[in-house]
Amino acid sequence: MGQYFHATRHPWSSFLFLVPLVAVYEGGVVWLGGDRADRLRNGADAWFRWQLETFGAGHAYAAPAVVLGLLLLSSWWRWSDRPADPVTTWFGMAFEGAAFAAVLWQFGQNYGPILDSLGVRLEVPAAPDRAARVLTYLGAGIYEEALFRLGLFGGLLLLLRVVFLPRVIGLPLAALAAAVAFAAAHHIGPYGEAMNPYVFLFRALAGLFLTALYVGRGFGVAVAAHAGYDILVGVT
Repeated sequence: MGQYFHATRHPWSSFLFLVPLVAVYEGGVVWLGGDRADRLRNGADAWFRWQLETFGAGHAYAAPAVVLGLLLLSSWWRWSDRPADPVTTWFGMAFEGAAFAAVLWQFGQNYGPILDSLGVRLEVPAAPDRAARVLTYLGAGIYEEALFRLGLFGGLLLLLRVVFLPRVIGLPLAALAAAVAFAAAHHIGPYGEAMNPYVFLFRALAGLFLTALYVGRGFGVAVAAHAGYDILVGVT
């Protein structure tokens, strides 16, 4: 089990785990969206692509190439201790992601009734076509985790380490900042939702949960849990 837990946190495992997910998402967006594929893209994906375009990288496959490329580069850096059994690791990560998605979904199911008992009613927006929803939620799992856990949390943690802040202080600070940014991103921009403090709090708590998964179980498991949770909410 010790070898398995180490393997799931290795970037090579996350790379192998993400390749089919990215292929399904990107292929599905093009297949279902056609000439209007951008309307099916998750907000984080669209924002990421917009940022890449400002640097001259506007190709349709620039965003997945950057995410997978970073994981591949990290894998090359740690090639000597890569997992010996990637297939078993892949299935284990899928199982863990589904289990953690169910945990977060159950928390979300209880969150609404708790607010109801306090006299707070949450408005749930109408959802698009089911197949489009699944694709959008899969994209959220990939690109929101890439932005807020791999990028923002990882970058903040590195920055705080550079300024010699002890890890015991830097890690929770970076986790909290990334979780708050994750929650706030859903309410920013022309397509953002109206601010609701209770929804914001739930998303911040979910962000902390996903950050804990990223630190303790690896990027691939965090992506699977995030996408799995969104899909559970969207199709049930």
